[in-house]
Amino acid sequence: MRPIPHPSPNFGDRRDGARPDLIVLHYTGMASAAAALALLCDPVAEVSSHYVINTDGTVLALVAEEKRAWHAGAGSWRGRGDVNSHSLGIELVNTALHPFPEPQMAALEALLAGMMGRWGIRPEGVIAHSDLAPTRKSDPGARFDWLRLALAGLSVWPAPGQGDPAGFAADARAFGYPAGIDDAVLLRAFRLRFRPWAAGPLDAQDAGAAADLARRFGIDRTGANA
Repeated sequence: MRPIPHPSPNFGDRRDGARPDLIVLHYTGMASAAAALALLCDPVAEVSSHYVINTDGTVLALVAEEKRAWHAGAGSWRGRGDVNSHSLGIELVNTALHPFPEPQMAALEALLAGMMGRWGIRPEGVIAHSDLAPTRKSDPGARFDWLRLALAGLSVWPAPGQGDPAGFAADARAFGYPAGIDDAVLLRAFRLRFRPWAAGPLDAQDAGAAADLARRFGIDRTGANA
């Protein structure tokens, strides 16, 4: 489905000639697509995204991909701030209380494939808003099907295994999670993305998942691919 133009005034130029190498997924957390669009196109609100996908699979284009939409806010990924300059944002219409319907997920898969192809974005570059801003965000939330995207080559998923919990924080941060956050917040964000059914203290499965992601997709201390 071709995106329907629905321009937002809330955008600017990407800073320092940056090109997007991330795609950040969000939920709107609002009762309807109309309510979300009203906010994302309100110049007073100063928020936007590149696309909105409604529950029926309709895709609306708000900001040109070349421009810097205002969707990520404060946060960092892989040691780099100003995520807006380095990313594209997709808002999924969802109140956070129900699953994401099939037409919406199918439209997301098609949209992601095109965006990743146009910009050369790798699967590990498709992340959650909660990944880059774990102290303040939880979208797209525990009901979002990250495994489905990974199986389609549109994101990543850890291989099952056991690991040493003592290495969890370092491995999660090597994968990309921000430094300087409490270990409990880090675990909550990691589980929200990769183990939303898990409960209780950090365990060997958390550690194994983080170790696998760090091994396959991690960065070294210079910020380069490990």
